[in-house]
Amino acid sequence: MEINIKMENDINNHNICVVGAGNWGRNHIRTLHQLNSLGAVVENDPQAIRFIKEEYPYCNIHTDLISSLNKDYDGFIVATPPLTHFEIAKKIIESNKPLLVEKPLTLNVNDAIKLNNLAKKNNVNLMVGHLLLFHPAFNKISDLIESGILGEIQYIYSNRLNLGTFRSDENVFWSFAPHDISLFHYFFKEKPIEVTSTGVDIIQNCEVKGVKRNGDTVEGLETTKGFI
Repeated sequence: MEINIKMENDINNHNICVVGAGNWGRNHIRTLHQLNSLGAVVENDPQAIRFIKEEYPYCNIHTDLISSLNKDYDGFIVATPPLTHFEIAKKIIESNKPLLVEKPLTLNVNDAIKLNNLAKKNNVNLMVGHLLLFHPAFNKISDLIESGILGEIQYIYSNRLNLGTFRSDENVFWSFAPHDISLFHYFFKEKPIEVTSTGVDIIQNCEVKGVKRNGDTVEGLETTKGFI
């Protein structure tokens, strides 16, 4: 089902459709609006739809993904709960539409590999929302490392100490570690040769589809440049 609303401007830089108008989806919607590139939103929650109508009256609203795929949007942003990422992204890729999927891309490696291979097969641009890679501070750190002014990096670590949002469908590793791991890869331009991880449930005993979702984790990544 599609709710058609007259576009505010006849000319857009791009025509992007956002799937999901939750807390993070609204960040994308606001940014695309500021860039004059918001084309549509896919959402079936009445309250969220009411919000979109009030704030962005020109925006097309789809209450299902299929109807949006039948339109000529330039690309998609997926900002739905992580458990839904794989199926939604798969349908968008199979429709030959470029897309950005909020992290985590999926909640298991095999699904991520499947999406990557499918994107390559269909010649579709698939991007994950690693926004810290575009932060000026981290760009500067990368420049300093590459220049050699910091010398040879022997060790690097990161701490995430704030509790953040409690989730039942993903653990702290999936919520926050993608940022840190993407930065480490960005800084050193190589993949780890060994990964270790330990986890424990501190606040809640979370299990999704038979898989334990630990609330506190410690990860180690060893590269040719040392231990991270």
